[in-house]
Amino acid sequence: MPRGQSSSMSTREKPKVDQAVDPNEDNRKHRRGAYLLLGLLIVFLHGSWSVYRIQFGNLPLPLDSKQAGKRGFSEASALEHVKYLTSLGPHPVGSDSLDLAIQYVYAVAEKIKTTAQWEVDVQLELFHTDIGANRLSKGLFKGKTLLYSDLKHVLLRVVPKYMPEAEENLILVSSHIDTVSTTEGAGDCSSCVGVMLELARGVAQWAHGFKSGVLFLFNTGEEEGLDGAHSFITQHHWRNSVRFAVDLEAMGISGKSTLFQDIFRSGAIKSATDFQIYQEVGGLPGLDFAYTDTTSVYHTKNDKIKLLKPGSLQHIGDNMLAFLLHSAASPNFLKNAQQQKQENTEQNKAVFFDILGKYMVVYSQRLATMFHNSIILQSLLIWGTSLLMGGCSGLVSFGLSCLGIILMLIFSICLPVVVAFILPHICPFPVPYVANPWLIIGLFGSPALLGAFIGQHIGFNLLKRHLRCVYSRTKPGLTHNTREYVIDLEAERWIFKSGFVQWLIVLILGTYFKVGSSYIALIWLVSPAFAYGFLEATLSPVRLPKQLKVVTLVLGMAAPVVSSAGLAVRMADVIVGSIVRVDRNPGGLPDWLGNVIVAVAVAIVICFMFVYLLSYVHISGDKRTLGLLLWIFFGLSLALVTSGIVPAFTEDVARSVNVVHIVDATGIDDGNREPLSYISLFSNTPGKLTKELVDLGDEEFFCGRNMTTDFVTFTMKYGCWSYKDSSTGWSKSEVPTLRVESDSVTDSARQTVISVDTKSSTRWSLGINKQEIDDFTVQVDSEKLVLLGDKTEVDGWHTIQFAGGKNSPTKFQLTLYWSNTATKTSRREAKEASDVPLLVKLRTDVNRVTPQVTNVLEKLPRWSTPFGKSTSPYTLAFLTDLPVNIFRQ
Repeated sequence: MPRGQSSSMSTREKPKVDQAVDPNEDNRKHRRGAYLLLGLLIVFLHGSWSVYRIQFGNLPLPLDSKQAGKRGFSEASALEHVKYLTSLGPHPVGSDSLDLAIQYVYAVAEKIKTTAQWEVDVQLELFHTDIGANRLSKGLFKGKTLLYSDLKHVLLRVVPKYMPEAEENLILVSSHIDTVSTTEGAGDCSSCVGVMLELARGVAQWAHGFKSGVLFLFNTGEEEGLDGAHSFITQHHWRNSVRFAVDLEAMGISGKSTLFQDIFRSGAIKSATDFQIYQEVGGLPGLDFAYTDTTSVYHTKNDKIKLLKPGSLQHIGDNMLAFLLHSAASPNFLKNAQQQKQENTEQNKAVFFDILGKYMVVYSQRLATMFHNSIILQSLLIWGTSLLMGGCSGLVSFGLSCLGIILMLIFSICLPVVVAFILPHICPFPVPYVANPWLIIGLFGSPALLGAFIGQHIGFNLLKRHLRCVYSRTKPGLTHNTREYVIDLEAERWIFKSGFVQWLIVLILGTYFKVGSSYIALIWLVSPAFAYGFLEATLSPVRLPKQLKVVTLVLGMAAPVVSSAGLAVRMADVIVGSIVRVDRNPGGLPDWLGNVIVAVAVAIVICFMFVYLLSYVHISGDKRTLGLLLWIFFGLSLALVTSGIVPAFTEDVARSVNVVHIVDATGIDDGNREPLSYISLFSNTPGKLTKELVDLGDEEFFCGRNMTTDFVTFTMKYGCWSYKDSSTGWSKSEVPTLRVESDSVTDSARQTVISVDTKSSTRWSLGINKQEIDDFTVQVDSEKLVLLGDKTEVDGWHTIQFAGGKNSPTKFQLTLYWSNTATKTSRREAKEASDVPLLVKLRTDVNRVTPQVTNVLEKLPRWSTPFGKSTSPYTLAFLTDLPVNIFRQ
C-alpha cells in the first residue's frame, strides 16, 4: 500500500521541484493520447475475454472407448447413453417414457455388474419408494409440503469384495433421470446420467483397491421438488452407510461443470438441487456440480443434444473419476469429511478457486480470515500514517477521492438504468439481447463506462480545485503551467489510490460476512497496491508527483484480470440467460426490471474493474474522442436491437411461452354448472405477447392484465385467453372435487375434514389459507402422511405439491384446524373486499396435449418455447376451490 503524497511543502524545496518538473516544457506532450488509452482498453477487454475462454471454454478432447481404455472415461460412450435418453423425448414423473428410461439405465447397470473386475462386488437394485412427505425449511421450498409416491430409482453399489467395512462407508454419486415435461433434457440431466453410467463402468474396474464403496443413485422425482433424493435418504436401507454425497446437475447445457459456491448458497439463483436434501435431511458433507453454459435453454425444448459441446462430458468425467479413485482409496478422506461436518463452523468451511481452469487453490475460511484481517490492518495502518503525514489537506484530498468513488458508482448505474427503462418502449421485445449476450457491452457497458468516467472526473475536478488552493498557498513560486500540471498529476494519483479504498471496503465486508469469494477483493487490492508501491511511491515527502507509468497499470492489473475476469463474464452470461424465466408470476414484474438487473450488474462490474484504468484518462487530451467512441458503440448496438437486425430470440435461444388448456371449476359448489374451459397463453419472460399473436390471429386470443389466473403455485397476472374449441380434449369426470365431510367444534377448537379426489391426476398442487387455518394433516387411506406442526407460509398460504407414478393414490383426506381468530378476521375482510376469500384451492395436472393446444403450439413462432418447472402446470390443468363463506351458512 503506497504512502500518501503530502502537499504541505515549503518553498525552500524549489530546487528539487525543478528537478522533478521542467517549467519550460510543454506539458501537453506528457498527456496520454487516445491511441494509447484505446489500446489499454482493448488489451484489458481482450485479456478478460481470453481469460474467460481459457477458464471456461477450453474443454478437453473427447475420448472414444478405445482411447479411454477399460479403466478410463470415454465421452463417446457416455454420449451414447445421452442419445438414447433424449430420443425418448420429455420423460417426467409418471410418464411411459420415464419407465423406458429407467429400464435402459437398469439394463446398462446390469452390464456393468457382469463386466466388473473379479475382485469387485457390484450390487444392483431397482428401488420402488413408499409414499412420503418432504418439508424443507430453506430456499424455494419454504411454505411448502412436497408429497410423492410410486417413484423408482436405480442404485448401483460398487465395493471391494474382501473389505466388508467398505460397505458401511459409501460415497454417494447422485443425479436424476426424470425431466420436466417441456424438454428432452440433454443437459438436465441426461448428460449427468450418461456420465454416471460411464463412471460406474470405470470405477467397477478399480474398486478392488478401495477403502470405501461408491454408490451410484439414478433417481426420479428431482424435477418435482427433490423427491427422489428425499425418498432415498429417508427410506432406503443403504442410506445409513453413506458418508459423503456428490450431486451432478445442470443449470444450462454443457461447458465446464462448476462447483457451486457463494452465489448459489446466497439464494441469488432461484434454483435447488438434490444436494440440499443430502445436506439438510441427511446431514452429509459433499460437493454440488452443475453445468452453467447457455443457461437460457434450461428446462426448454432447446436443452437438446445438438447444443452439447464436445469435451463437456469428458471434462466432468475425468475430474469425477480422478476424485473417486483418490477419495475411495484414501483411508482418511471420509473420516476427515465427517469430522469437519460435525464441527460445522464457518471457520472450517473451504475457500476455493481455480487459476485459468488449470490449478485449484483450496484453504480454510479460518486461514482466509486471518490473512484478510492482516491485510486489512496493514492497509488501515498505512492509510492512517499517510493521512497523518499529509495533514488537513491530505485528509480533504482523501475525502474528495472517496467522493469520486461514490459519484462513479452513481453515474455508472444511472446511465445504463435509463437505457434499461427505455428499451421496452423502442424495441420489439423488452429484453432484446438474450440470444446475443454480447450486445450488453454496447447497450449497458458503454453507458456504464461513460458514467463511471463522468463520476470519477467530477471527483477529479473537485480534487484539482482543492489542490489548487493548497499549492497556491504552499508553492507560490511555481509558474501557472507548472502548478496546473503538478496538480493534474497529484489528482491522478489520488484517483488511482481511491481504487485501493474501494476494494478495501469490499474486503472488509466480505471478511466480516465470511464470503468465500472475498479472495477477489484481496487480489484487486494487493496487486495494484504492490505495483504502485514498487514503481510509483517515494519515501521522500519533498518530491512532487510524476505521471503514473503505464507499466504500473499493466503489472497491477495482471493478477486481478487472471483471477476474476472470467468469473465476471460468466456471471453476466448467467444473468442474461436467466432473464427468459425471471417473471415467476407472469406479468407480475414490470417489463424493464430484467434490463435493470442486467444494467446494474454490468455497472457494478465496470466500476470495480475499471477504477484503476479510468484514472489514467483524466489528464488525456482526447477524452472527448474516447467518449465519442463509446457513444458510437452504444448507438450501433441500439440500432441493431431496435431495427430487429439482430433478433432478440432465435430457435436455439427461445422466449418462454406456455400454452395450457384450463378447465376452471372454481366457484362451483353445487356440481350443476359446467366448468369454464379456455386456452391460456403466458410467458415467464418480460414483455407482452404481441409478436406471438401475429401468428395466432385466427385463434381468437384476447390479452390483458385482467386475464388473471390463480394456478395455486403462482398467479398469471398478464396473459391471453381463447375459448375457441376449448370444450374438447377433456371430460367432466376428470374435474377434481373438494368435498366437506365434516365440520365440527370441540373444546372451542374448530375442525373441518375435506376429502380430496384428484381423479386421473397424479400431479397436483393444493393451497391452504394460513390466515384461516392454524394447522392441518393429510391422510391416505389409514396412513397419516402429514402430521401436525411445523407449517410455514408464504404470502399467507401453505402449498402442498404432489407428484407420483401411475399407481399413486388419487384420494386424500385433509383435516383442517382453524385459527381462533379466523372467523372474526374473515368477516371483516369480507366486508372490505369484493372477492370472497378462499379456504383451499386445488390445481390438478394431466400430461396430455389437447387438440386445440396442439394447434396453438404448431402455430407459435419457432423462437418461442414452453418452459417447465415443479410449479408449472402441464398442458391440461383443472382448477377448483372452496371459499371460506360456505362454512358460515
